Amino acid sequence: MEVLIENIIIYGFTFGIVFLIMFFYLKKTKKRSQKTEEKIARAKEFGFHEPVSLHPVISAENCIGSGACIEACPEKDILGWVHGKSKTINTSRCVGHGACFHACPVLAISLCIGTEKRGVELPHISQEFETNIPSIFIAGELGGMGLIKNAVEQGKQAVENLSKKLTKSSKADYDVVIIGAGPAGIAATLTAKKNNLRFLTVEQETLGGTVYHFPRSKIVMTVPLELPLYGKVKLFETSKDELISIWMDVLTKNNITINQQEKVESIERREDYFEVISSKGRYKTNGVVLAIGRRGSPRKLNVPGEEKEKVYYRLLEPEHIKDQKILVVGGGDSAIESAILLADEGNEVTLSYRSDSFSRIKPRNMERIQEYSKADKISVLFKSNVQRITDKEVLLTVEGYDEVQILKNDLVYVFAGGELPTKFLEKIGIGITKKFGEAILSHKK
Repeated sequence: MEVLIENIIIYGFTFGIVFLIMFFYLKKTKKRSQKTEEKIARAKEFGFHEPVSLHPVISAENCIGSGACIEACPEKDILGWVHGKSKTINTSRCVGHGACFHACPVLAISLCIGTEKRGVELPHISQEFETNIPSIFIAGELGGMGLIKNAVEQGKQAVENLSKKLTKSSKADYDVVIIGAGPAGIAATLTAKKNNLRFLTVEQETLGGTVYHFPRSKIVMTVPLELPLYGKVKLFETSKDELISIWMDVLTKNNITINQQEKVESIERREDYFEVISSKGRYKTNGVVLAIGRRGSPRKLNVPGEEKEKVYYRLLEPEHIKDQKILVVGGGDSAIESAILLADEGNEVTLSYRSDSFSRIKPRNMERIQEYSKADKISVLFKSNVQRITDKEVLLTVEGYDEVQILKNDLVYVFAGGELPTKFLEKIGIGITKKFGEAILSHKK
C-alpha cells in the first residue's frame, strides 16, 4: 500500500511538472504567434506583405517549426513563427540573401519570383544561361537570381558555356563583352581571364553594380562562395565594403580594368559577330554576357535642368555634405534614408513626393521621417512635382497652391526607382516572359 501511495505521489508530481511545462510553453507560443500575426496585419496594412522580387515561400506541409530560417535571416521581421509554422511577414523587404533557404533542416523553403497575381518579367534563358539569341548569355539578377552566391555561380557558368561553343570571327576584337560589373559580371570577368579569352567589361555606373548602392553596414552575403582566381570567400555576414574590397583586390592582382561610367545603348548582330554600341565606343565581339541587373537605369524626372551637375541619383558619402540646401525626390526607403542622413549632417533638406502619403516603406523609416518632420529637420512636400531645376533654385508644383513654389537649392537627389531594361532586351531580340510565383531556387528536382 505504501508503495502504491508512493508511486501515485511520484506520478502525480511528474504529471504536475509536465503540465506546468506544457502550460507555460503553450502560453509562450500563443503569445509569440499573436505577436507575429499582429506584425503580419501591420505589414498588410502598409503594403509590406506583398513580395516585390525574389522571396521565400514556405511549405506549410513540410515545415516543422524549427525556427532555423528565422534565426538565419540577417534582416528583421521578414519571417516569423505562427502556431508551430514559419510565416512570411514583411516579404517586400526580402533582399534575397537565401540564408533561410540554406538553413531549413527539412528543405521546406523555395525562393520564388512573382506571385499568382503579380507577374515579373524575365528573359528566356536555357539551362546554360543562353538566350534565344545564340552567343548572348544572361547571368544574375536580370535572369531572376539576385542572390550573390548564385549570381556569381551563374556568371562563371555563363562564360564557361559560352567558351565551349564560341565561334570566332576574324572581324571581332573580343571573344566576349561582359555588360555589368555586379556579382555576376565580376565572376564572368574573372572566368574570362582564367580561360584566356579576349574580353571587355563595361559598367554604366560603379564597380559592384546594385551592391554598391547598399548602405555600408548592410549584410550582403551570409554563405561562403567560390570566386574565380581568388578561391573561397569564407567570410560570414559579409558587408558591402568587405565584398567590394575583395573584388577590387582580385581584379587588381590580375591586371583587369573595368570600363566604368559607360552605358551600353544597343547590341546589334552583324555578319558573324556582334557590335556592342556604348556611350563611349563600339566593340566587335563573338559573344555577350548580360549581367546588368533588373534595376536598369535610374528613372529620370525629364524636366528642364535635370542634366546639371548638381543632380544625382545616388548618395555615396553624406558625411562630406554639409550646410547645403538639398531637395530629395522620392517616397521610398532610399529617398527617406538619404534625406535623414543628409539632415543629420546639418543640411537644410526638403523631401518631395508626388503621392499624398508614404507607402511600402520600412516601419522604422516611417517612424523616423515623421519624427524629423515634426522636429522641422526635414520639410516634407506631399503631392508635389519638380518642374524645373536651375543653378540656384528648384521650381515645384504643390497641390493646394496656385503658384509654383520656388526653393533655394544647392543639390538635388532623385530616387524615383529604376527603369527595367525590357525595351533594351526587346530591341536586341531577346524573348521575355512573365513569371507568376515560379520557383527560381528550390530543393525539388
